Amino acid sequence: MTSAADPARTAEPLDAFREDRTYLGADHARNERRTWIVTGICAVTLVAQVIGGMMFHSMALTASGLHMAAHVAALLVASGAYALARRHAEDPRFAFGTGKIGYLAGFGNAVVLGITAILIAVESLQRLIAPEGVDYAAALPLAVAGLAVNLVCVWLLKPTHAAAGRHDHDGDLNLSAAHLHLSADAVVSVLAIAGLLAGARLGWRFADPLAGLVGAALVAQFALTLVRRASAALLDMNPSAELTADIRSRLEAEGERVIDLHLWRLGPGHHAAVAVVASDAPGSPEAYRARLKSVAGLSHVTVEVRGPDAHHDHHHGRGSV
Repeated sequence: MTSAADPARTAEPLDAFREDRTYLGADHARNERRTWIVTGICAVTLVAQVIGGMMFHSMALTASGLHMAAHVAALLVASGAYALARRHAEDPRFAFGTGKIGYLAGFGNAVVLGITAILIAVESLQRLIAPEGVDYAAALPLAVAGLAVNLVCVWLLKPTHAAAGRHDHDGDLNLSAAHLHLSADAVVSVLAIAGLLAGARLGWRFADPLAGLVGAALVAQFALTLVRRASAALLDMNPSAELTADIRSRLEAEGERVIDLHLWRLGPGHHAAVAVVASDAPGSPEAYRARLKSVAGLSHVTVEVRGPDAHHDHHHGRGSV
């Protein structure tokens, strides 16, 4: 076993680590490109829905437009996060790369989405208390058009899982957040159409603002889900009990004991692990790294080996291990 002080053993791994600390998702370029395209589509739809809602006095249509406004803002943040992560991928100030910029964007978008839900709920309640006349015939076509646009955008931002490992449960959260926003908006659009139809066919003036209230509740639920997922990654919570158990099992395959193990996310499809292995007859750090080589999504590994004489041996791994 070679001491960590041996420069011949430490130079190569450290250089390799520097080369591999971007930790961007496998579909980063594709996701960035499609996010910009969807941003443009949603911006045009936003203008049409808000103007239509004001002209025809439809709360459901206005709610759909306000929700779309939140999507445009979210998509701008998501697109900017992709660009920022790519631009600073080799910046040495980021010790573990820029893979988490997308999680930060997702958290910010979730907060904005929650605020939007509150605004929609307040306005819908006001309309329930003091209903306004709605031009159902004019509002319905815009609501249907909004739904069609949402469905197209949801399809464009559909996440791919080609590069995701079996332990990587959330993939690219930045893209997932944008996709979730638009999926929610599609549901809100359906509610808007239902409210308008109920008002036009049955004369239920309360149906339109009620649809806005239900939509607000759904938006709030989506926002809460995003906050939880983004916070877990930003606070380095253990991303997978299954992956942790797999790593521990492999390191203890020959009677060793893992006395410390930390696992966290570095970016979409990338995890880091730090392990301390104790054994009466310890192997080399390379031997333990070899046991983890086939673990999908494990991109950076640090192994410390402790023998009976309490000797410490450190090894810093790179990329795929």
